[in-house]
Amino acid sequence: MAASAVLAVLLASALAGAAAGGDIVHQDDQAPKIPGCNNDFVLVKVQSWVGGNEGDEFVGVGARFGPKIVSKEKQATREPLTLADPIHACAPPKNKLVSGGVLLVERGKCKFTKKAKLAEAAGASGILIINSVTELYKMVCEKNETELDIHIPAVLLPKDAGQALRSLLTANTSSVGVQLYSPDRPVVDTAEVFLWLMAVGTVLCASYWSAWSAREAVTEQEKLLKDGHEVSLIVEGGGSSGIVDINVISAMMFVVVASCFLIMLYKLMSAWFIDLLVVIFCIGGVEGLQTCLVAVLSRWFTSAAGSFVKVPFFGAISYLTMAISPFCVVFAVLWAIYRQFPYAWIAQDILGIALIVTVIQIVRVPNLKVGSVLLSCAFLYDIFWVFVSKSLFHESVMIAVARGDNTDEDGVPMLLKIPRMFDPWGGYSIIGFGDILLPGLVVAFALRYDWAAKKSLRSGYFLWSASAYGTGLLITYVALNLMDGHGQPALLYIVPFTLGTLMSLGWKRGELRNLWFKGEPERVCTHQGYLQMAKPPPAAAAAHDNEDDEDDHEEEGKNTPSSSC
Repeated sequence: MAASAVLAVLLASALAGAAAGGDIVHQDDQAPKIPGCNNDFVLVKVQSWVGGNEGDEFVGVGARFGPKIVSKEKQATREPLTLADPIHACAPPKNKLVSGGVLLVERGKCKFTKKAKLAEAAGASGILIINSVTELYKMVCEKNETELDIHIPAVLLPKDAGQALRSLLTANTSSVGVQLYSPDRPVVDTAEVFLWLMAVGTVLCASYWSAWSAREAVTEQEKLLKDGHEVSLIVEGGGSSGIVDINVISAMMFVVVASCFLIMLYKLMSAWFIDLLVVIFCIGGVEGLQTCLVAVLSRWFTSAAGSFVKVPFFGAISYLTMAISPFCVVFAVLWAIYRQFPYAWIAQDILGIALIVTVIQIVRVPNLKVGSVLLSCAFLYDIFWVFVSKSLFHESVMIAVARGDNTDEDGVPMLLKIPRMFDPWGGYSIIGFGDILLPGLVVAFALRYDWAAKKSLRSGYFLWSASAYGTGLLITYVALNLMDGHGQPALLYIVPFTLGTLMSLGWKRGELRNLWFKGEPERVCTHQGYLQMAKPPPAAAAAHDNEDDEDDHEEEGKNTPSSSC
């Protein structure tokens, strides 16, 4: 069951590795700024009022031309809304406009700038243009329009929002008014701060658990050796301990498989496919939450944790696991049912964090070589599917999947997210599992190495690699804000910081070769006495030399520990 959860996460973790932000400001190199037509493309809130009562709020996009739209609601004046006649407003309006009113028109039959000029000439204070589709469109100027002098704001509305406003005008005898404003985002997004703390905290917790488990296994092995148990010499990677050591091939294949899975998500993105991902996420989340709770509670409920019962298809399961499993299943099912509710993100983050921590504890990078291949491939993967994929699919595949475009859902569930509670635009700050899980595997490797080498926090590699990860993620959010909310591939910044720090320190300390190939410190064997005690008397050994010689040669590689002992 744990193995299946691991595979599910490894396939899904890199699906939405972009740190995505709200597209409040848009740049467009294909529509260069010219005099009179040099505004940034900004999202605009259109607050409706019916008979003096506040109505629905709609979102449009401001035009390249016209004055800048005010950013504060209290500075935005409430203006009466009038439906244009003719509706496309390519000729002077036939109906009389209320002084300073906003004109509602449909897109088509003439240029946006002509509509705005005619509306301004008729005395309008603004113009709302209904798009022919539900998507937003950037209103630009023609290249030969070099002397524009438009003094009213123009906003394009998606078709559904425009039709809703039009229905208000035709269905109500009372006056309908609107306010236009484009609030700025706060300089510091508290959601991003908390998300950064959550990601770094998850990596730290998972790393300590992984290192502690490795140290416990070594301690147990040394104890058995000391007691003369010869069977303890058999060291098998990933055997019954449930630990999976990945290699170079699997690291490379993971990115290939994840890319195929991402394309499948993009092409098959629909409500039923999202539901399928929700089920997969719930299965992995239950496994992760159960593993974490059992690990914590076993400290107090030692008897229940140490008593096992055989369950068909699952094998031996402790009584503590059986007691916790129903709670985990119910928790995940309730999240799946109510995941559209405002506070469902809390349960999603709990399941996601538990899943990431469990995977980092189970899946291990054996050396820096494997870790470098894994992160380098993920680095190229992130860049390709965020930036390069635009030229092949006409949009960023990674960001489209993360947002859940083409569906009514909130995107794939393999994300940690926090609502922007102090942001006037709302929404969520998100980070993909892959941006935590993949670097976390390398940071956990650094801590295991430090503990095995008995290094202090300052002289080891964990502190610096964890700090590098946190710095890379912080730079991601800085870049996100500098790029005006455009989605950024987090691994573009995280991978160079994390790998660069580990390699630089290893080279400076003369341990890079050991980190790269062996992944464990050079140790002097301290078990020679124990091994001598575990051996049979010389006479008995000689009696069995001839008959066991052939078998010993066959088992030589299997029974040799990975260390020098």
